Amino acid sequence: MADSETFVIVGAGMAGAKGAQALRDLGFDGRIALLGDEPHRPYERPPLSKAYLMGNEGFDSAYVHDESWYADNRVDLQLEVSVRRIDRALRQVELTDGGRLDFDKLLIATGANPRSLPVPGIDAEGVLYLRRVEDSDRIKRTLAGIERLVVVGAGWIGLEVTAAAREAGVAVTVVETTELPLLRVLGPEVAEVFAALHRDHGVDFRFGTAVSEILVDGDRAAGVRLTDGAEVPAGAVLVAVGVEPEVALARDAGLRVDNGILVDASLRTGDPNIVAAGDVANAFNPLLGKQIRVEHWANALNQPATAAASMLGRDGKYAELPYFFTDQYDLGMEYLGHADPGGYDQVVFRGDVAAREFIAFWLAGGRVLAGMNVNIWDVQDQIKTLITSGTTIDPNALADPDTPLNELIAR
Repeated sequence: MADSETFVIVGAGMAGAKGAQALRDLGFDGRIALLGDEPHRPYERPPLSKAYLMGNEGFDSAYVHDESWYADNRVDLQLEVSVRRIDRALRQVELTDGGRLDFDKLLIATGANPRSLPVPGIDAEGVLYLRRVEDSDRIKRTLAGIERLVVVGAGWIGLEVTAAAREAGVAVTVVETTELPLLRVLGPEVAEVFAALHRDHGVDFRFGTAVSEILVDGDRAAGVRLTDGAEVPAGAVLVAVGVEPEVALARDAGLRVDNGILVDASLRTGDPNIVAAGDVANAFNPLLGKQIRVEHWANALNQPATAAASMLGRDGKYAELPYFFTDQYDLGMEYLGHADPGGYDQVVFRGDVAAREFIAFWLAGGRVLAGMNVNIWDVQDQIKTLITSGTTIDPNALADPDTPLNELIAR
């Protein structure tokens, strides 16, 4: 690889930083320009709704690399820099200040942005979102000064902030359009576990309804009005209704986008000089046999190695099962695999569900599609083997804690 080549990475989050690291690890010796619009060097986002938000960890532990790493590895980290346009014909990125930067290869790692709500009052003070460290700081300060919080959306972010708020002594009402939290991800069998967890900690759920208006007192949010007519007072409102992949640059450059930037298993776009990774990438997963976009830490950690290899003209495929984790109150869990809503026909529990020490398995035709371990650890490798083997498993043996998981495939 010629030393004179320039590889540009747009997006200085975890995926971008890991992309730069992977390029150096794979022997690329040319210029790497890592462009980010935040004032901070790359950091991991999970602590923003977990340990950092709760004050259990300082922010320094969230950084992807030490401050000196970028200079030591000759990575040109440019912060508070926004890209206006990708010029594929000239192989340049145009910056918002009018500057241009040539590239031989380009990695797009622009991530995603929180969705808003098209309702009156949404611009009031005290309407909160969580994506960046400043958002987490704002939520932390807000929780210290209010008695009640409304959380709109019962997904991972909404529930993790709910747990942090309850630990801080703030009363929380969660508004969710479906009948249970995390219903689209976990299905009704396992979603009920999280509903019970939060109810046990005093959370007020409002299911099957939505926010029609943010109530405002002066210029501050004072609660919400729901579509069923109920009003819920609060000192602040957290909007956690999902994110939208940041595809504007790719779309305007003529790359294919559909729920993210469409890439193949090697994370290549339709342009041979451009790859994508992280939250923004809708990638073909050879293990699942379909396109999938995953908004979790593991993709930002692991996909960049494949993207870097593709930038260097090497063969490689990203063939990892989706993985995510959460910590809420005294519940810690890991989830591995993928079970679409309606795509499974059985959930098998192993362990004590009431005590929240169990493993749940989603099955279709006797094959394990996904597994979630709750307060049980060091079983991820065994769960992965069950999923990737494609073997039909006896559900009774799967549910039996006296039958070792690693013996099930041999049966």
